[in-house]
Amino acid sequence: MICIGTVTDPYQGAEARFELTRQCLTRLRAHRRKIHVDTKSDLILRDLDILKGADGDFSLTVTTLDDRISKMMEPGAPLPEWRLKAMKEMVSEGLRTYALLGPVTSALDGKETDLVEAVASTGVRRIYVDKLRERPLLKQRMARVGIGGSATAVERIRTEGKKRGIEVLDVF
Repeated sequence: MICIGTVTDPYQGAEARFELTRQCLTRLRAHRRKIHVDTKSDLILRDLDILKGADGDFSLTVTTLDDRISKMMEPGAPLPEWRLKAMKEMVSEGLRTYALLGPVTSALDGKETDLVEAVASTGVRRIYVDKLRERPLLKQRMARVGIGGSATAVERIRTEGKKRGIEVLDVF
């Protein structure tokens, strides 16, 4: 399996112009390689023609439903609503699609049900939960805006997902 997007998103803004990810996917499909794509971008929909014929798994990351928090935590990334729409379309096209929820932060406290319901409405049947790993500099930066990790939110996401018959797994 070839994994794309595990460190850097393969669908950043420049991808719309240069199509490097599209070219890679085309070659991988031609060589019948199993692929796995992780992204935060609805630009993945541009490549549905390639992905539909590929053996692969595809994930879209959602950290929050709050556009303001999303813009702060993920500058330049598409809004959560666009990612959810992309997930729904990918599921409807029969692609093995799942949601990566994370990093799970205290900004989700009390909003876990809404997030899981939004993901469930896309038809996704698998969620990976990624808890916030607070390295020293990140912890300081996040503390300045009043956000930290939340074990409570992680547990609520697990509970809410399982209630809806969704497989809930930990990233690690």
